[in-house]
Amino acid sequence: MAPMPPMPMPPPAVWNMPPMAPTPGMPGMFKPMPEMHSAFYWGHRAQVLFRDWPGDRGDVGMYILCLVVVFALAALVEALSAAAKGVTSRRPAAVLAITGIHAVKMGLAYVVMLAVMSFNVGVLLAAVAGHTIGYLLARIGLFRRPTSGGEDDAPRNGALAASEAEPIP
Repeated sequence: MAPMPPMPMPPPAVWNMPPMAPTPGMPGMFKPMPEMHSAFYWGHRAQVLFRDWPGDRGDVGMYILCLVVVFALAALVEALSAAAKGVTSRRPAAVLAITGIHAVKMGLAYVVMLAVMSFNVGVLLAAVAGHTIGYLLARIGLFRRPTSGGEDDAPRNGALAASEAEPIP
């Protein structure tokens, strides 16, 4: 049996519809959409997280404020991560507190991710720098309570941390 030839398809009905006229009861419905970038770009005229923020005003100060906010949020994500690692209690209140910290940390991490999705190079660099500085400060112990031995619990050259080592008889 011979194969059937393809059937001609009419264009979708949506393409044949006349354009809709704006109705007086819906103001702003046909407002032009702001330009969305699909590749990284450099410039202070950006839209990050909220409509018209920092905006197209030509104001570099608002852009710098935006970068500082993204930097602080990224550093806070790392600080919350370090704070959750410092709690070892299994009491229900402690577990609920760690769960709450995790929820806030993940929410902030998604906000930072959405800011980076503005495709602005300055915002990307602020987020990476915030995560870096936040991790560094958390690692040196700024956000962690000192241990009873006076030393940090970081392993040295593959050795076990003091809390993981077996007691010597």
